Amino acid sequence: MTPALKDLIEALIFISLEPLSLEKIKAVLSEFDPAEVETAVQELIASYEAGSRGIQIIQSGGGYVFTTRPECDPWVRKHLKIDKRSKLTSASLETLSIVAYHQPITLSEISALRGVDSSYTVKNLLEKKLIKITGRKKSPGNPLIYRTTERFLTHFGLNSLDDLPTEEEIAKLLGEENQSASE
Repeated sequence: MTPALKDLIEALIFISLEPLSLEKIKAVLSEFDPAEVETAVQELIASYEAGSRGIQIIQSGGGYVFTTRPECDPWVRKHLKIDKRSKLTSASLETLSIVAYHQPITLSEISALRGVDSSYTVKNLLEKKLIKITGRKKSPGNPLIYRTTERFLTHFGLNSLDDLPTEEEIAKLLGEENQSASE
């Protein structure tokens, strides 16, 4: 007897070590109608949202993953003996945003945009696997080219780079923040 479609999808997401894309789910469950699989995924997500569980399914890093609900965070951290979230420095965040919005990009281009040498920060972001080297630019010196990684998407809860705010959205948000700060 074959398990119910939602049960199969739930099991696949549960055992996946990285975000599981809808395309991969459809490929594994090829004997089911693709539209039926999509509907089952959405119903499964909705059932987790409707229930009062400590876990949820979210779309992140180009696929689906199980995560703990934010309200459970203090107890999960206590259990795992995590004192605080590992935070990125402001230099790391600035460098990461430059890479995210201007990729593919070289170290000299990053440093020029930041106005300071960024080699140490780039090295740290490479170690954290938030950026990666994707080749060399065909220009004098053949400098390395950097891009963000899937881990970057997952870390920030993004499904794709298209989920990054646009320049207009950022300007609007900053404009609203500046207005409320002056009031």
